[in-house]
Amino acid sequence: MARARSALARRLREGLEQRGYLEVETPIAVPFAGQEPHLRPFETTFTPDAPVPEGGVHGARRLHLHTSPEYAMKRLLAREGFSRCYQIARVFRDGEISRTHNPEFTLLEFYASPGSAATIMEDLEQLIFSAAPAPEAPARAGHGRGTGTLSLRPPFERLTCREAFQRHAGFDFLPLDADGFARAARACGVHPAAGASWDDAFTQVLLERIEPSIGLDRPTFLTGYPASQAALARLDPADSRIAERFELYAAGLELANGFSELCDAREQRRRLEDEQALRKPLGREVFPLDEKLLAALDHIPEAGGVAVGFDRLLMLLTGAATIADVLLFPAAEEYPAARRKP
Repeated sequence: MARARSALARRLREGLEQRGYLEVETPIAVPFAGQEPHLRPFETTFTPDAPVPEGGVHGARRLHLHTSPEYAMKRLLAREGFSRCYQIARVFRDGEISRTHNPEFTLLEFYASPGSAATIMEDLEQLIFSAAPAPEAPARAGHGRGTGTLSLRPPFERLTCREAFQRHAGFDFLPLDADGFARAARACGVHPAAGASWDDAFTQVLLERIEPSIGLDRPTFLTGYPASQAALARLDPADSRIAERFELYAAGLELANGFSELCDAREQRRRLEDEQALRKPLGREVFPLDEKLLAALDHIPEAGGVAVGFDRLLMLLTGAATIADVLLFPAAEEYPAARRKP
């Protein structure tokens, strides 16, 4: 498995560099954690142990291990010479341990300006095909409802969220309010908790009905997410209820999350403030906004980007049943008392 990890990383680097992407490194310990309501970062502290030079950091400084290099990489997009960049990064998310989650894992992220969700999807499907050791991957029944093999030949399937819900859950979510969504969910056998929000009901149907049903014969890009599910994405100019966000699914695995980037600092500030408000009732700490990120956004005319779960991609290509099978030191073994997600 160590050889397979090394080979995949090498082939991904080769494929990205052939497409004009520059490999970069960004800080792991960062002053501003992301505002995603359901993520909890690890915390650390920087304490200077020598005289501080003029203009330096005085006293202990609270930092977080990044949950993604996204903010820093978007700041690079605003600089000359970094219009196409990528990173294979170690990232950290507290509490996440399950068959497909590990608290420390690897993300491949790449960004392009100019770019969009559409152009990033094209690069990603070509990249995965060129990086795979064979044109087909095992479609393990444990990952979804498929068996046999899964074709990795581009183009991958494109399926909008509305189409997926109509096909696999039997209803169109877009016209529905929270109560209507809950009724439609129950009708298809999904039972949101009493008083569940619109977004919570959406996520539950997605997890129980949509994810296990797509990407079974070939990978599927699920596109056109509701705007409320894409705080960092540009909205569809033809329908502001829809965001230009996509996720990639294959054999029941969610492999990637990407979008046309929101390059409007004022709108991004408003959305991040909305996420701050969502963190409070969940008992999550509310972090300050990253002002350097916001300052950079207005200097990026347009862009697309994606985060790819390196470990999950390796699971797909090797037929591994769990993320622990593709890690040399999985948390499930290092910390056997850790509580697992279902």
